[in-house]
Amino acid sequence: MKINEKYLESLKSFDDYVTVSEWAEKVGILYPDILEKANKEAQNQKNATTGLREIAARIGSRLSTGGFDGFVKIDDTERPRRVKYISKEELDENTTQDIEEDLEPLNRKEIEKYSEDKMALKELYRLDEFRNIQKAFKTFFKLDFELDHAKALLNKQDAGEHHPDNFQLILKYHNGKKSNNNWKRFTIKEQIEYIEKAIELQNLLASRLDIVIDKAILDSILSRLKAVY
Repeated sequence: MKINEKYLESLKSFDDYVTVSEWAEKVGILYPDILEKANKEAQNQKNATTGLREIAARIGSRLSTGGFDGFVKIDDTERPRRVKYISKEELDENTTQDIEEDLEPLNRKEIEKYSEDKMALKELYRLDEFRNIQKAFKTFFKLDFELDHAKALLNKQDAGEHHPDNFQLILKYHNGKKSNNNWKRFTIKEQIEYIEKAIELQNLLASRLDIVIDKAILDSILSRLKAVY
């Protein structure tokens, strides 16, 4: 069995994501000959190190250069990064999902264009005003609100419409978590409370972010929102 295969066999023994250090420790347990050799090589290094550190460094290097492509899934959302062995079936499923996600922006744009072509003038005005309000929060309060479809356009069970009655403003982070799930649309009262809480939080860091929270501007924007919501 080649060294790469031994590394992968060690990773297979875990049921969930692990760090590279935990993976290296498992290699040392399952294949003591690899650890013994790494310990000897570590003694010859100029900098103080250990066999486990050497194994972890080699695994990390192979991960970064694609040495485990197709066999290992990497979670880069936190540090240290975490990894998991994936079977061929999981790889095929992930590949299909990745392709679908890559196509989502195109699908969404096509749905939006088709809907906007059929909108009445009043609804186009509401749409334009929603977008302008979104930009105003970014310009004057540095808040990344996104124009969300409460019932998601790409929900596979119950897709929503691209229509102002389905719009709401939520922060970019929250919209990412929502993804293609359907949520009950905010009432106008809930929408304003949500925005005011975001403003309140932003106000805590206003001096550090060089932001001036102007209540008159906020009241004007919220008044515009009430008119089109």
